[in-house]
Amino acid sequence: MPSVLQNASESLWLIVGVALVAIVVAARVLWLITVGRRVAGGVRTARAATFAKLQRSLSLAIKSLWLHKLRSFLSVLGIIIGTSSVIALMAFGEGSMQDALEDIKRQGATNIMVRSVKPSDDSLTSQKSWVTAYGLTKRDLERISTFGDAIVRIVPLRVFPSEARFRERQVNARVIGTVPDYADVQKFELASGRFLTEADDRDRKNVCILGSEIADKLFPFENPLDRGIEVRGAEFIVVGVIRERMPTGGSGGSQAAEEFNRDIYIALNTSVDFFGEVISVRTSGSRVNEKVQYNQITITVSNIDKVRPVGEAIKSLLKQEHGGKNDWVVTIPLDRLEEAERAKTRFTTLMAMIASISLLVGGIGIMNIMLATVTERTREIGIRRALGAKQKDITLQFLIEAVVQTTIGGLCGVVFGIAMVFTVPIVWEWFAPTPLPAKIHRLSIAISLVFSVVVGVVFGLYPAWRASRLDPIEALRHD
Repeated sequence: MPSVLQNASESLWLIVGVALVAIVVAARVLWLITVGRRVAGGVRTARAATFAKLQRSLSLAIKSLWLHKLRSFLSVLGIIIGTSSVIALMAFGEGSMQDALEDIKRQGATNIMVRSVKPSDDSLTSQKSWVTAYGLTKRDLERISTFGDAIVRIVPLRVFPSEARFRERQVNARVIGTVPDYADVQKFELASGRFLTEADDRDRKNVCILGSEIADKLFPFENPLDRGIEVRGAEFIVVGVIRERMPTGGSGGSQAAEEFNRDIYIALNTSVDFFGEVISVRTSGSRVNEKVQYNQITITVSNIDKVRPVGEAIKSLLKQEHGGKNDWVVTIPLDRLEEAERAKTRFTTLMAMIASISLLVGGIGIMNIMLATVTERTREIGIRRALGAKQKDITLQFLIEAVVQTTIGGLCGVVFGIAMVFTVPIVWEWFAPTPLPAKIHRLSIAISLVFSVVVGVVFGLYPAWRASRLDPIEALRHD
């Protein structure tokens, strides 16, 4: 809804601009018609005669449509639905894609994430050794730190799947050992208390910060601050609670999903002292011992232009340090951002094509009604031809009728489409827990209007041509 309100003024200015252009064009036409009338008693210029014919044809078209109000409304209903569909679908598609892009930007377009990945061939190694060692090491962290001014911040973390207890309550959680800068990287908002500090990490304090879901399950009726919870036999004092937030989705095998609400955060040095460097994981009734010094290292780069070069340098470094062992993966959110922007363009084009089908269907409806009108007004056409009307005059009359219908339908569709963009998100919030983002696509308004007029010309041309080709004698005999 905020995105809709943000673009409301721009959309209103666009509508005002279109209205001003229409007023100027109408004033110009009226001025030319006035000139034509002024010289009617003398030598009439070709321009004045042409606009006089246009005036008569427009007047006849409007009268014909007014005499058959219901039929005219039904014929333009397809244009109204098509035009409003183009505007509404483009707005909702633009809003959804923009929301996705902003979500990627919030993850940090200047962040490079390096993750430890267990190689597929470690299944053989684990049979020969009690401990499987893989992933990022302290040496990797030290080598990355030497990249100079291009790197602003380096945030390592370790992950321990574990049970957490408070009295008789128990939950399964991820215990994450990290540094204070992790809160800035993930843009955490605290519901209460504080996050980790340098003193917590330096002094190896046994303090922790709870995700919102963990806090609700362990402390459903009381304040968790300054309470002690048990994790793997060690007691940690709760000093903060993270505000609830949406999890991040995984991207193939390069980025794992992050369930922040189910995490417990402790200081990195504290995790080494309490749990050591070997992580025990229970899988299918067995226990697997893994030695992973860092599960992830997040590197913040000073400039967005340096993200990809630094990422490639990190890949080269890790290939050199780890040899042929594929136990790491580098994820650059900038790649995801650019890919999402390309997907946005494809998605917007697809939505426009789908919505344009409604306009084509509406155009077919216009042509159908116009063909029926030609048959109904055959005698009238014969009388006009007998009185001296030329074929181009008949063509112009029926073509103007078709264009007037589609123009009126296009204008009504624009109003209806903009109204949908403002009202549907409000109604959506009554029935759905998540908001429906919408952002008015200004270009779609102009395209839909132009396209509706073009539809009137294209689909009205054949009925107009057919009317002009009627034989006057046969037309007069028609009952």
